[in-house]
Amino acid sequence: MKNTVGILFCLYGCLWMACQSEPKEEGVKEIRNGSNSDLVRNPVTADGTADTTQMARLTFEEPEYDFGEVKEGDVVEHTFKFTNSGKTPLLISNARSSCGCTVPEWPTEPIKPGESGVISAKFNTAGRTGFQKKLIYVTANSLPSLTSILLKGQVK
Repeated sequence: MKNTVGILFCLYGCLWMACQSEPKEEGVKEIRNGSNSDLVRNPVTADGTADTTQMARLTFEEPEYDFGEVKEGDVVEHTFKFTNSGKTPLLISNARSSCGCTVPEWPTEPIKPGESGVISAKFNTAGRTGFQKKLIYVTANSLPSLTSILLKGQVK
């Protein structure tokens, strides 16, 4: 029992001392002076204003795809073509679907301004009947940061 109390007291003391330490001033100055600004392309400045004209923009040629009527068990595949219509390279960090039956694939390399890319999606209709609506959420360094595309249709 004495050992447990002693260990807890020691841990509490170490945590308290760690919380009391001041940040190194030169590290703070380095960040405030903007010397790390080339590492992150973020249009938001320290005063909270944002220059949204400099951001990447994800523009889909066809943000919705109606696959019509398919038989249950079919796998629907579609490729969504997009363009970076912004002024900085576009980096897609994630694409996820609203259901495990839909699997998206996306480019992992940066897309330069004016260049195009594709997000492909496969929807497995096994066990799914009736009208289906499958959203794919794309997260990127764009404005807005979350964009959705849609697969929809009837499964018989």
